[in-house]
Amino acid sequence: MSLADELLADLEEAGDEGEDGLYPEGEEGDNGRLEDIPEEMEVDYSKADSVTSIAKLRNSKQFSDIIDKISEYIGKQRKNSDVSGPVEADPEYRLIVAANNLTVEIDNELNIIHKFTRDKYSKRFPELESLVPDSLDYIRTVKELGNNLEKCKNNETLQQILTNATIMVVSVTASTTQGSLLNEDELKQLEEACDMALELNQSKHRIYEYVESRMSFIAPNLSIIVGASTAAKIMGIAGGLTNLSKMPACNLMLLGAQRKTLSGFSSTSLLPHTGFIYHCDVVQSLPPDLRRKAARLVAAKCTLAARVDSFHESSDGKVGYDLKEEIERKFDKWQEPPPVKQIEDDAYQEDLGFSLGQLGKSGSGRVRQAQVNEATKARISKSLQRTLQKQSMTYGGKSTVRDRSSGTSSSVAFTPLQGLEIVNPQAAEKKVAEANQKYFSNMAEFLKVKKEAKM
Repeated sequence: MSLADELLADLEEAGDEGEDGLYPEGEEGDNGRLEDIPEEMEVDYSKADSVTSIAKLRNSKQFSDIIDKISEYIGKQRKNSDVSGPVEADPEYRLIVAANNLTVEIDNELNIIHKFTRDKYSKRFPELESLVPDSLDYIRTVKELGNNLEKCKNNETLQQILTNATIMVVSVTASTTQGSLLNEDELKQLEEACDMALELNQSKHRIYEYVESRMSFIAPNLSIIVGASTAAKIMGIAGGLTNLSKMPACNLMLLGAQRKTLSGFSSTSLLPHTGFIYHCDVVQSLPPDLRRKAARLVAAKCTLAARVDSFHESSDGKVGYDLKEEIERKFDKWQEPPPVKQIEDDAYQEDLGFSLGQLGKSGSGRVRQAQVNEATKARISKSLQRTLQKQSMTYGGKSTVRDRSSGTSSSVAFTPLQGLEIVNPQAAEKKVAEANQKYFSNMAEFLKVKKEAKM
């Protein structure tokens, strides 16, 4: 037996001993075994008698007291100077915090009512749940359709709730559904649940309006960055300013994100991971390709502003103005056009055929070099270049006779204007030799300058 086989055998024996001693005798069974705990308990509301037996927030004393106090305070506009002592002790501040907490409870209550409506209406139209995922849209659709699914076609009220594409899918699915009709009691329960959900949603929007009107009092810096409306929405979903200040920027950006279904249609208009901050005015003012980047920046600054407001610092909004100016500066920097390259006037365009192109010119970002005489390494002017070019040219073009190259020599030259021409290629050289002999030969003498006689 190899070493590996012995090791495996020892491990198997140790595992058997551990299993034998895990449970004492007499304790094995259902009580001694670990049971799988479900992650989420799904409650079945189909057997509930009425919605009031499971949704009790609307008829609670807490709900009515907060709504009444909001009605009392909504007509009074206060300032920070009116608060004496710590702001947490102010009764209106406590009302704002309680109203924010109430909006979270309203959302939970709406989810319960949505489940109750879904379980009851699945008997009539079970496919509607997958076609309309939004809870409020589902409740409004159930209230509009009822037992008559033929109302899907040419229904103006339904067109205000759902998109045309969703209405088309719902109408096609309703014609092939296997659901059965509901009795009068079930319809009455569904109508009561839908009315309660819509009333709670209306109360939630009323709370949002009140909190929005008091955002300059509770969170002035956050309101300056994203506006009072958006600040009230994200604060309501987060459950108050304290909870919002503890939230990281990546989670704050997703507050208010909604799940959408396109039912097989194009997904080009779908915007995942976009919440209230993405749809605020400061982000929507940018081009579409910069909005996601801008939403991340605004969410980060909103987190800082919320933390400042939670400690009641900078009540005049100075931090909020500074953060907003920083955001606007970065927005302007993102939208700046690229720098334009400075193109200098090309002083050597006439000599492109005889110069080195753009080789070696410094300072302009291009490559260029002026014509240089190879013998003296000196710069050559334009007039001297033309003179040298004329001297180097011979009548009839260049031939092997002038170069004195080895091989066959010929005086026949080809010109583009006259074709073949027989010339004397040494005529131009003779003129140059005569001029050199006159001025630069060994026989030439220096000129004598006569001095003028002094008077």
